[in-house]
Amino acid sequence: MHRVWAIIERDLRRFRRSPALMLMSMFMPLVQLVVLGYAFGGKIQNLKVGVVDEDHGVPAIKLHEMFQAVAANAKTFTPFYYSDKAVAEHDLRNGKINGLLDIPPEFSRKVLAGANPRIALVEDNTDQFSSSALEGALTGMMPAYNSPQVQPRVTAGATLAVVEVYPYVPYIQFLLPGVIVLAIFISAMIGGGIIFIDDKARGLHEGYLVTPIRKFELILGFTLAGALKAIIAGVVLISLGSVIAGIPDPLNPLRMMKMFIVVVATALALISMMFLIMVRVSDPLVPRAIFGVLNTVLYFPSGAVYPTGSFPAWMKAIAIVDPFTYSVHAFKQLVLKNTDLMAVSGDLLFLFVFTAIAMTLATVLFRRTL
Repeated sequence: MHRVWAIIERDLRRFRRSPALMLMSMFMPLVQLVVLGYAFGGKIQNLKVGVVDEDHGVPAIKLHEMFQAVAANAKTFTPFYYSDKAVAEHDLRNGKINGLLDIPPEFSRKVLAGANPRIALVEDNTDQFSSSALEGALTGMMPAYNSPQVQPRVTAGATLAVVEVYPYVPYIQFLLPGVIVLAIFISAMIGGGIIFIDDKARGLHEGYLVTPIRKFELILGFTLAGALKAIIAGVVLISLGSVIAGIPDPLNPLRMMKMFIVVVATALALISMMFLIMVRVSDPLVPRAIFGVLNTVLYFPSGAVYPTGSFPAWMKAIAIVDPFTYSVHAFKQLVLKNTDLMAVSGDLLFLFVFTAIAMTLATVLFRRTL
């Protein structure tokens, strides 16, 4: 093992002498967590909605009051009143408002007659997120508007009671497991791919080939050295990332220990995968060229950003063999639900088996020739 340790020590010394590389591999995923977590995770608010009242009856005034209540409380939208419908439509097409509510002239009369009254929502559907938020807010408001003034004591209608098992999970917390795996992957890409190929290009690899060290010891040394760097990045992310994302009791020792086990399994799986991909590669431009492709192919099908249930069949097939999928699932169980290791035992088993298979194949494919 001292021959393997010599490889590990050399690799870690070089890593320590490159502080910029350390910062990039550890803290850039934190930046991504903060930016993406708050860019996609918030509720859409303060949409500008034009209101054209062509009725001016009492039922229409009740609608105005409900619009003002939404603006004051949920703040999903703010109403802007127009006297001219053509001007409102012009502002909608020019992007000055996000939607237009048109209360037709016969609205109050139809309300009082129970004749299926309607108001029109004209929306700017080029922004699907804003239009969906606006449509949802107004659709949810209509049952309250249609409810009778005096509620019956007993109702025969069935209702749905929603019981949430866990507290509300902001998107930044939902994104944290994927960012942890991404940080480990960046370290694996650098330590298991770019540095390995750079050694070949600089001729340093020749020094290993003239020693009596065996192929398996070389692969094991490279894998453990890269895994140690990836583990350091993972530990930084599970500690600082949990604090930044607002995870309850973020530094709980028991949860940190369980997450550390998943970090180790993930680091070994991704490092061994990178060596398997790069074992026959000699061109230093190749790992840099495929970095973005690997990031896309492995990260997004894993469920880190969006649930896998909506994926087409071919993306689900990628997710089944993607080690990212099992790492992300394990971290979600531990970070968001604080489960025990039995809940992630299947994920850990896959990662360790994947590591063994990848290291075996890398050893077989490794050539002791220049």
